[in-house]
Amino acid sequence: MIIDIHAHPTNFVDKAWRHGGEPFTAERLIKMMDGPFIINGKKRSIDYSFVQPPPGNTVWIDGMMGGTEGIRNYMSYIREIVKKYPDRLIGCFTYNPRFGVEKGVTEFERHVKENGFRMLKIHSNMHAYRPDRATDWIFPAIEKAAKLNVPVLIHTGDSPYAIPSQFYPVVDHFPDAKLIISHFGIQTGASYVFDAAWMAKKNDNVWVETGWCFQSRLVEFAELLGPEKMIFGTDSPPNEPGVWLKMLEVLTWDYPQGCKMKEEDLEKIMGNNIAEMVGLKIR
Repeated sequence: MIIDIHAHPTNFVDKAWRHGGEPFTAERLIKMMDGPFIINGKKRSIDYSFVQPPPGNTVWIDGMMGGTEGIRNYMSYIREIVKKYPDRLIGCFTYNPRFGVEKGVTEFERHVKENGFRMLKIHSNMHAYRPDRATDWIFPAIEKAAKLNVPVLIHTGDSPYAIPSQFYPVVDHFPDAKLIISHFGIQTGASYVFDAAWMAKKNDNVWVETGWCFQSRLVEFAELLGPEKMIFGTDSPPNEPGVWLKMLEVLTWDYPQGCKMKEEDLEKIMGNNIAEMVGLKIR
């Protein structure tokens, strides 16, 4: 089973990416998920994608609706498509404390209990706060995620507010929370892959998302961490999932490009790890 934990479908063009063409809707995402993608000679498709709003659409801008109304507005399309395509799409709630900490945590819980959402997204850089200092903003959401047994996808790879090491207070304070370092510590202008890898190595409650990571580093870190600590995610769009699936397939190749990973271990990375984490039946 293949599961992409990081996709951003939208019914209008993201205010931050501002890509050309038509909006990347749920229908376009599902068509892309169908592939087929050739992995070790077999035709495969992506069974599920965790969907969340494009981050630019979750930023509070002067004149927008605030509070609960604003949160429900930026999450509205994701609620709609998760209900429409429950066999392919799983909801991920994006938490922006600038809409109100208590209101955000309440809405997160409501999305989990009423809409079946199974993941929380933290994007401290887009939402402009230091996660190591603004603990009164971020801790309540992480605490709720731990209580709900919902994993947390943490955006990393940007300075000044999304450097992996800035999340050590969260890692230390919530040992029962399931924390996934997205982008493997890579995004715009920096690479914190070793920070992310060693956070996952040294902490039982930390995993790494494979998308954006360099192919040769994936081989290195697969041996450092083992397949149980790596989870497939693409950040689509703008990324195309076949590229990142090919990089994972290479792990099964011989040295030096690969590391002779067993196919059953590759399956853990591509979907079985996250399926087990959120209680999905492994196909």
